[in-house]
Amino acid sequence: MFGFRLFRTLAFRIVVVYLALFALSAGALAAFTYWNTKRALEAETDQTIQAEIAGLSEQYQRQGLGGLTDVITARSMHAGQGLYLLVGPLAHPLAGNLDAWPALRRTGSRFVEFEYERRVGGTLERHPARGRIFHLVGGLQLLVARDIRERADTERMFTTALPWSVMLMLSLGLIGGAVMSRNLLRRLDQINSTSREIMAGDLSRRLPLSRAGDEFDTLARNLNRMLDRIERLMKGMREVTDSVAHDLRSPLNRLRNRLEGIMRRLPHEGEEAAEIESAISETDRLISTFDSLLLIAEAEAGAARNSMSAVDLSALAHDVWELYQPVAEESGIVLAMVPSKSVQVRGNGNLLSQALANLVDNAIKYTPAGGKVTIAAERNGAGAVMSVADNGPGISEEDRPRAIERFVRLEASRHSPGTGLGLSLVAAVARLHEARLELGDNRPGLRASMIFA
Repeated sequence: MFGFRLFRTLAFRIVVVYLALFALSAGALAAFTYWNTKRALEAETDQTIQAEIAGLSEQYQRQGLGGLTDVITARSMHAGQGLYLLVGPLAHPLAGNLDAWPALRRTGSRFVEFEYERRVGGTLERHPARGRIFHLVGGLQLLVARDIRERADTERMFTTALPWSVMLMLSLGLIGGAVMSRNLLRRLDQINSTSREIMAGDLSRRLPLSRAGDEFDTLARNLNRMLDRIERLMKGMREVTDSVAHDLRSPLNRLRNRLEGIMRRLPHEGEEAAEIESAISETDRLISTFDSLLLIAEAEAGAARNSMSAVDLSALAHDVWELYQPVAEESGIVLAMVPSKSVQVRGNGNLLSQALANLVDNAIKYTPAGGKVTIAAERNGAGAVMSVADNGPGISEEDRPRAIERFVRLEASRHSPGTGLGLSLVAAVARLHEARLELGDNRPGLRASMIFA
């Protein structure tokens, strides 16, 4: 798995691209060097042959055939790389260090190439040669050539070493790219791991720094400063929110208690009692809104992360089922519980219980009399799942993303009691537990599921 991630990294792709460009450039340079070297060696050989032919031609013109034969015989004895063969009209050898006229290959110019046998250290070897034919009067022919074994060895060295050099260069480059990408990927994994913890609500985490002092350290240092600032702002905002909630909730509770005391002293059939009862309901709604906002803030800030422990979703679902059984019966709704074995997750039991209670409360609220609401806690291929399904009107697919936003009341629920914070709290609790909230079609109705991967 790590290897596949390694090959997909930007650093590895950059290394591969530059390596390909470098290999192409190096290969082109080596090919150009080989071509120039081959041309230079051929030109040197051809010039030597031309000079010898010119010298022998001059000897032939001054001394005739006999003088030419003597010169060829003398040169053949101390020829080194030189090869000579003078033949008559019927190709009979007259002089030279070649035993017979060789099989010649035309090279597209005035020069020919051939192979001949040569004894080296008591061993007979076949060597390549390059030469030119000089025609004399009377049907005589003179072949003047040079042994090009060294040039052929040089060309073979180029053609053999070049592919191996390119392959070695590519292999070393790929290994170097893999090492660089692995180090880069390790740094990115550290940053991503810390970022996930920060996004989960742990604002005390900071990006790691190395002793390299490179661009990653500069980025991490700047992000850490930004996180310090965010943590201070969040801490200040949380303190203000807690203070405001405490300062407002306490007077609201006192107001509610006073209104209840006044209502008890008033006649139940009077208009004043009805007004006081309406004021109590509005006060309860305000208190419920404050409680929901505080719970959402607590979940989104990750403050409850330190209090997480093993939670049995089956037992939690059973408790919520028992709590809402009377409410469902009063509304003429069947509240069912799907039996299941223990489903363990790590989480905050109070927040998970509140989230499930919100889902059940919403389902009962929007399911008509005679309907059915089903609570389930189970484990399947996706992981642990806690769900609530009803056969009410449901939520259209295009409205589901908006349904989990704060204070959003869809058209179907505008005239029903509520604050528009129920699903927002469930979504915040799901994010705190690294779960996801899915709203699906129950055909008919809505199926709300918290899926713990």
